[in-house]
Amino acid sequence: MVGQILSTLLPVFLIAGCGALYGRYRSTDIQSMNAVNMELFVPMLVFAVLADQQAPLADYAWLATAAAVIVLGSGLLLWPVAKLLGLNLKTFLPPMMFSNSGNMGIPLIVLAFGEAALPAAIVLFIVEMLLHFSVGLYMLDPFTSLLKRLRVPVVLATIAGLAVNIGGVALPGWLMEALNMLGGICIPLMLFTLGIRMLDVDFSDWKLGMLGAIACPASGLILAWPMIALLDLPGLQVASLWVFAALPPAVLNYMVAEQYRQEPHKVASLVLISNLGSLLVMPLVLGLVFSAGYV
Repeated sequence: MVGQILSTLLPVFLIAGCGALYGRYRSTDIQSMNAVNMELFVPMLVFAVLADQQAPLADYAWLATAAAVIVLGSGLLLWPVAKLLGLNLKTFLPPMMFSNSGNMGIPLIVLAFGEAALPAAIVLFIVEMLLHFSVGLYMLDPFTSLLKRLRVPVVLATIAGLAVNIGGVALPGWLMEALNMLGGICIPLMLFTLGIRMLDVDFSDWKLGMLGAIACPASGLILAWPMIALLDLPGLQVASLWVFAALPPAVLNYMVAEQYRQEPHKVASLVLISNLGSLLVMPLVLGLVFSAGYV
């Protein structure tokens, strides 16, 4: 089991470490790298997985439901905690709800459970992203237009991929190969840029960051347990859901907070310290998954 955990986490940390090392000695335009990834490579991967006729999306409906419960339920579960501690709800709750299902979740799930887990990882990522660009933006600004949210490339790719799959449209092999090659770039690039971003850890709000590092995975895991007990999910989906539930906040929370001027320095501490905390959380969760024999 220790070997399985190490073989999963070491590539993740090695690629992120390469990003941190490169960013330490080179001036890097990380915003452009992230923009290309989120506007091209990630949408290509999402579309390719959803459009693939060999991925029966109906089999993932309950997994998507469980993911939505975890995302939205985390906000409800931690709302009284934030009120009790006098925290700004718009600053604290979104990072607790919207996890790093892209940069960390997809690579971690695929490395841990193999390529067969990629559709589950994509479904979890899509649920989190769709809720982030709908509920998440509404939490920060209720007046954000629906049209602006729908223009997000990942959302467009999701709609297009679902339409192709449900419509039974068989895309030519050469096109799917090109889409898979482009989409395949996003996973290592996510980890590489995550490593660069880790250089910006701000410890000025370390207490808030430590609270987030505990509260984010704890709330997700608390909500995942009844979902797994109630829903008849296949073992691979159960394993993927456990990992999804324990993920730290998405780096995108910081970018959104910066855009909406919602205490971005505090959000940065929440996001980055929580991601550092995942170095302790993820081995424990993977140990639970492997020992339980879900895969």
